[in-house]
Amino acid sequence: MHRRYVDLITLCLIVVSCISFSPIAGNEFISFDDNLYITENYQIQSGLNFENIKWAFTAIVVSNWHPLTLLSHMLDWSLFGNYAGGHHLVSLLWHIGTVILLFLFLYKTTNNIWPSAFAAAFFALHPLRVESVAWASERKDVLSMFFGMASIYTYAFYVEKNKISRYCLCLIFFMLSLMSKPMLVTLPFVLLLLDYWPLRRWQTQDAPLINLKPAGKLILEKIPFMVISIASSIITLWAQNKGGAMVKANSIQFDARFSNAIFSYVAYLEKIFWPADLAVYYPYEMSLPLWKVMSAGLIITCLTVAVLCCVRKIPFLFVGWFWYLGTLIPVIGLIQVGSQAMADRYTYLPSIGIGMILAWGTAHLIKTENIRRRVVLPAAIVLLTALMILTLQQCGYWKNSVILFRHALKVTKNNDKMHHNLGTHFYKEGKFREAIGHLNNAIKIKSNYLSHNSRGVIYARAGMYQQALDDFNKSIALMPNNVNAYYNRGLIYDKSKKYQLAIEDFNKVISLKNDYVDAYNNRGIVYMKSGQFQAAIEDFNKTIALQPGHVYAYSNRASAYFAQGNNESGCRDVKKACTAGKCEPFKKAKAEGLCH
Repeated sequence: MHRRYVDLITLCLIVVSCISFSPIAGNEFISFDDNLYITENYQIQSGLNFENIKWAFTAIVVSNWHPLTLLSHMLDWSLFGNYAGGHHLVSLLWHIGTVILLFLFLYKTTNNIWPSAFAAAFFALHPLRVESVAWASERKDVLSMFFGMASIYTYAFYVEKNKISRYCLCLIFFMLSLMSKPMLVTLPFVLLLLDYWPLRRWQTQDAPLINLKPAGKLILEKIPFMVISIASSIITLWAQNKGGAMVKANSIQFDARFSNAIFSYVAYLEKIFWPADLAVYYPYEMSLPLWKVMSAGLIITCLTVAVLCCVRKIPFLFVGWFWYLGTLIPVIGLIQVGSQAMADRYTYLPSIGIGMILAWGTAHLIKTENIRRRVVLPAAIVLLTALMILTLQQCGYWKNSVILFRHALKVTKNNDKMHHNLGTHFYKEGKFREAIGHLNNAIKIKSNYLSHNSRGVIYARAGMYQQALDDFNKSIALMPNNVNAYYNRGLIYDKSKKYQLAIEDFNKVISLKNDYVDAYNNRGIVYMKSGQFQAAIEDFNKTIALQPGHVYAYSNRASAYFAQGNNESGCRDVKKACTAGKCEPFKKAKAEGLCH
């Protein structure tokens, strides 16, 4: 009978998840990381091949090392191209897979089908999941969590029968999870919690709470997981520091980080129980009111003490609460990555702990079967239906960039990031007046290097070179290693015929990012204008080495060869450019009698 229930519940979880997230099939890519990961990423769009697979395992993209995520994006682009809905639906499939594994794990380890079903449904349908599922560049969340939950599910089989093959499989899934996103570096801690409940490996008859002998064995058992977790953490910190995503200690003082972390623990709880005013970006408040921080600290302390007092009688309360607290640590902001105060996607793993508390807490408090059927079941259906409606609504906000960013501005205050994003988005659409307006608002809220750089690009496009230079100089002053600002300033110097200054800026770009393809190409152009044809050819060679399909590098190199009198090499390059779709240089060379 239970087997039928399991199959039916699994089918229901799939159906309600598909219904709840159905709007994402018609949603667009978002002008916020989707360009970096997908829509403007040459390697992703060139598909799965040996070179790109090698690149996926060696590249740092958006300050992260996520090889499996990059491979999944390559596969999606091969299947769907620029149809964003296809990418979103694949993310939904990974999410559904995680939901099913969560349900099966909870049922297998507790033999309690209805709390397992509710916990899985609560996780599946909560509007906080929308950011991870509906945002194409957050594929890393759903992919990492799927492999992480596969590791947890496999662990239950290993506990059932201590086979080394099951243990190794658990480790493999763990590594796959971390290669998607290091979200589950806390898995060794999670497994120890699960050892306490529902697996009950800490307890013996003589010591029903914690027995030190099995405890030591269980900790030793997790050492390979801990080693892998530490290695992943080191790689992540290195990548984020190298990519410039890690905020320097003097930018946000530790007391501000600590205050934000304490407040965020309560803010996330609030959004789990009252998921209103969800936004893609929450601005960082540098000076939180002391009363807010003290109140949040008091709430967390009181809840933790209450949980510890009940640890013997209510083990799931202990496990669920510390699952929530512990899995949030890597993203709570003590080590600040990015400029956001918090993010809905950070609740993807921690919210499972709260779901377990709600599911088994209800079963613990209400033991009468009649009340469960007449009261609890209808209440659960109403709650899950409400979550479905809210998730459908939240998916609608992710329809496109303008709707999403404007919604964020509506539900948050002083959101310079969203003004910046709207500005850059309108610029790409050719709406320069709207773009300048939003970038002005962003700079008014906070003078930041990104908005100055973006506004400078628009000024440059309008031929307002001095205003552009002022913004690029300001951007560099705010962020001395700002690669894009140096590159953009180099372009302005080139247009202003200040070739030596342009070369110096492109040199700086290459010193900071030695694989910046366009910097090599444009420095080569400046070298040509300066009469340094051999130096130009070397830069075009480097451009082509980094990006073999760079058609402009071939035509530019051809021009340098022709200038040297090397018509044979020049003709070879213009023919390659023509083969790639740019035939004007070849036609011009033929007309001038340089090629036949």
